[in-house]
Amino acid sequence: MTEARNTKGTIDDSEVARFSAMADEWWDPTGKFKPLHKFNPVRLAYIKEKVCERFGRDPKSPRAFEGLRFLDIGCGGGLLSEPMARLGAEVVGADPSTVNIEIAKLHMQKSGLDIDYRDTAAEQLAAAGETFDVVFNMEVVEHVADVPLFMSETAKMVRPGGLMFVATINRTLKAYALAIVGAEYVLRWLPKGTHSYDKLVRPEEIERPVTAEGLEIIDRTGVTYNPLLDSWNKSRDMDVNYMLLAARTGQ
Repeated sequence: MTEARNTKGTIDDSEVARFSAMADEWWDPTGKFKPLHKFNPVRLAYIKEKVCERFGRDPKSPRAFEGLRFLDIGCGGGLLSEPMARLGAEVVGADPSTVNIEIAKLHMQKSGLDIDYRDTAAEQLAAAGETFDVVFNMEVVEHVADVPLFMSETAKMVRPGGLMFVATINRTLKAYALAIVGAEYVLRWLPKGTHSYDKLVRPEEIERPVTAEGLEIIDRTGVTYNPLLDSWNKSRDMDVNYMLLAARTGQ
């Protein structure tokens, strides 16, 4: 969630500092990252469905992702990395915040998992020639300094036949009303200033650099909150929260 601005790359130092200051609360389901904990079930279900479909895996298998290599870019405290590791994936979790990485490592040890956590940025991983079967850009794109560069660098690391998942917030007036004013100032689900309207990202701003790197967008879905059930669910409405799935052809 915290890949982020400097003048030469994707890292936004102010965003890194913001999330580093809250790092102790990553694994507190009632703390400042409560919305992510609430959001996790719908994104985990979506990921499992699409990965198993793409790679011919049994979704009922407790090790459905065995033998696959995943990148969780902007991994924060590891809320997505850990479930992927439990399902058998070889996971690299990357975040520019050293504090976040240390929190993630500590929780990983308590959980008895083996995850390769790294204090690094997308462009550094790409420059090193790293490649993955699945790349996750989940709730991170709206915090980077250079969206086209970030999407391009992460897309380069998707192997032939591989997938990239993107989850973020659309730049619409509806998103401003619900995701910023509502979530941060009225309901106080998130600390004020967590999101900036001008850094929210429209789907086409993600799709252009991704397709330029040879990936194809194969699925789009909105995600909406149901206050009666207190849960997030997939939806046709992409005006606020949405997820994109891209794939590279070949074997």
